Amino acid sequence: MIPSLITQPMNALETRLHELVQSEVEFIQLIGEDLVNAGGKRARPQLVFLTARALGNPDAREVDFAACIELLHSASLLHDDLVDDAETRRGHEAAFRHYGNAVSVLSGDYLLSRLMEILAGFGSDAASYVQLVARTARQICEGEVLQFQVAALETYSFANYQTIITGKTAALAAAACKGAAMLASSNLEVVAALELYGLEYGRAFQIQDDLLDLTSSAEKLGKPIGGDLREGKATLPVLFLFENGVQEAVNIIARRASLDGDVERMTQLANQPLQNGKSAIELSRLEILRRCEIAVSALEVLPASPAKKILEELAWKETERVA
Repeated sequence: MIPSLITQPMNALETRLHELVQSEVEFIQLIGEDLVNAGGKRARPQLVFLTARALGNPDAREVDFAACIELLHSASLLHDDLVDDAETRRGHEAAFRHYGNAVSVLSGDYLLSRLMEILAGFGSDAASYVQLVARTARQICEGEVLQFQVAALETYSFANYQTIITGKTAALAAAACKGAAMLASSNLEVVAALELYGLEYGRAFQIQDDLLDLTSSAEKLGKPIGGDLREGKATLPVLFLFENGVQEAVNIIARRASLDGDVERMTQLANQPLQNGKSAIELSRLEILRRCEIAVSALEVLPASPAKKILEELAWKETERVA
């Protein structure tokens, strides 16, 4: 649900997104409109608008910046669906299945070119925003490729996992918050604090997503659980099992959870007490809590406001999210 204090800019965002995906090439426009019309939570634009209001100084360019953040996310989804061989996206047939691989990839590239075009028009400080979004796009690519590399080479580690979740999710949330703080002409301390909020909130979100892939149900998630295991991805609870020498967990990942009962068995292993008395599930939840605490603490640079309270609540919700 969109908070009432950002309803107006969110409505303006929808109009702007429809404008930005227009093209004289029909297939590009159709793919862009499908992405926009499919909606989604628009979580990253919400971070832009909430941050701006928490700082008390919304900039006239905030809608364009939020649109660019959403276009970067949408472009990554077009590419991800192809890489992951996905059947659907937000309840609709994945673009590459309908239009073909080449059209889907190039349409994603078109969205990237559109957002850079918009950012380049941000006046004398345009270079700062282009650099921010370009660096974020690089992190997204690095995180996704590293995830495949780790699975292929079995170089599982906590450090690699953090790089992956930062690229997949946290970098874009951090860019949304940092860019909004930059637009508000905030000092460097405040900009860094808001970037840290987005980074740790995004990491907590992705860890929770990964945890739910092991502990939730297909009914709640809307997709089969254990997808990460079948792709050879060792998420945080699995890494805790590795760290504690649980060879059975290593074997399940090595065979991509290909045997009947492998996913259920990994869940059982993740719920069993380890050497320190806590299970891998409990340790993962403690890590989510730690990340949320860092995120909320970062907001201490802001004065009390309804927007700040919502940002705090967004972080705390990750400690109890079930879908």
